[in-house]
Amino acid sequence: MTGLKAIIFDVDGTLANTEEAHRQAFNYAFQQQGLDWDWSVELYTKLLKVTGGKERIRHYVEDFLNDKIEQDLVVKLHEAKNARYQAMALEGLLPLRVGIARIIDEARKANIRIAIATTTSPGNVSNLVKATMGEEALDWFEVIAAADVVPIKKPKPDVYEYVLDKMDLKAEECIALEDSYNGVVAATCINIPTLITVNNYTEHETFDGAMLVLDQLGDPGNACKIISGEATIPEYINVDALKELHREFLTK
Repeated sequence: MTGLKAIIFDVDGTLANTEEAHRQAFNYAFQQQGLDWDWSVELYTKLLKVTGGKERIRHYVEDFLNDKIEQDLVVKLHEAKNARYQAMALEGLLPLRVGIARIIDEARKANIRIAIATTTSPGNVSNLVKATMGEEALDWFEVIAAADVVPIKKPKPDVYEYVLDKMDLKAEECIALEDSYNGVVAATCINIPTLITVNNYTEHETFDGAMLVLDQLGDPGNACKIISGEATIPEYINVDALKELHREFLTK
């Protein structure tokens, strides 16, 4: 049986609870452009069904405003939004989620390869990583597949297929860490075992096919809780627990 060789991390909502910062950054960009658009938490939760910031703007205009938008304006808004978001990240306003830094450290010590598969922009990823783990951390990830590295975003599996190809790995040799319906579909449709940690924007979603759905990864003294799925897990998820979850999942 194939053992665990790599952990592939999603970014938004998985590495850090970033979606609220993205929402605020979108609204900032709208205001800067003189638009009266305001994305509430309720509305943004609906818009998150569409992955990719430019795609989300276009979807909002076409499906919620029943209007059209020029591509130049989409690009301008998206660039302004990303600049605001990256400033927030560099100001230290977006800490890593519970357990993420510990698991990355454990994986590196255990020679478990790590990578990123996300739909967010490269600059958003790099600035978040630098702000939370240091610039040297960018070299820890063997592949950072972000935004337009593939033409079709999650829930299509293209970004995961790209990572597997670059790492020369099979799906069953990896675990994906995700937080959303789009993420779990993207990973599991090509048979990557997937662990979900929900957040306030995704806790209402369904995660069929996931190995396990947790509220968080946990830390010593801050236990994780199982939301759905069956497994015997410790107080918090560590690399040994990931290896065991991976083994159990593949033998079902």
